[in-house]
Amino acid sequence: MKHRVLITLALAALACAVVAATAVAGGKGRLFQFRGELVNASSTSVQIQVEGGDHAALRAMLGQPQQQTFTLGSTTEILLWSKGIPTVGTVTDLKQGDWVVVNVRAKAGSTLAEIESSAAGTVADHRAQPGKAAYPLFLFRGTVDGPQSGGHILLHVRSGNALALRSLLGQARDQTFSYNDDTIFLLWQGKVPTVIDASKLKAGDRITVRIRVPRHSTLAQIEASPARHVGDHEPANAPDKA
Repeated sequence: MKHRVLITLALAALACAVVAATAVAGGKGRLFQFRGELVNASSTSVQIQVEGGDHAALRAMLGQPQQQTFTLGSTTEILLWSKGIPTVGTVTDLKQGDWVVVNVRAKAGSTLAEIESSAAGTVADHRAQPGKAAYPLFLFRGTVDGPQSGGHILLHVRSGNALALRSLLGQARDQTFSYNDDTIFLLWQGKVPTVIDASKLKAGDRITVRIRVPRHSTLAQIEASPARHVGDHEPANAPDKA
């Protein structure tokens, strides 16, 4: 009986390991995001002077030199951002000194060497390091309630950043946000976004709405201010475009 239990536990552990490996290979592992200036690029790698990143990336960088090299693979997407709008590029579009964001997915707790040996999912080239925004970001996530027209988006709010959620205290989940001709609408299909217009949003679409206004604005003031960006099916690790 004891042997049967041990064999069962061993098989279960093996199954978990296979699932974890499959998840990482399929692009589902832990996100490690590195930001900095491009030193050089080739068809198989990018070297950057790391200036920042998410918590997991910075933790992996502890005790390591600032200049690090990341692997490019056949599934790596190069995105070139200009005035909030992305286009798909190639490694030859990456120039020394450009400000880039490298997203890599690997198993949680991976060493820096393990992260760097995993092909990057995306390399986003922003040319210059983004400047500090005049106003803080209010980010709302939810689903579209109906057809969009007349400069308004009907949103059933499901989540958001701290400022957005604080503005909703005591309010209904269904809210109406504004947009104008300067609002950029992006449809994300996998790792690649394309520019669309508001009419392409459909009821039930999962979207994000980004608005920048003074920190202590009321919900009415936030909703009256045109959104900077609206992302349709935007992934959780999308670059902050607003």
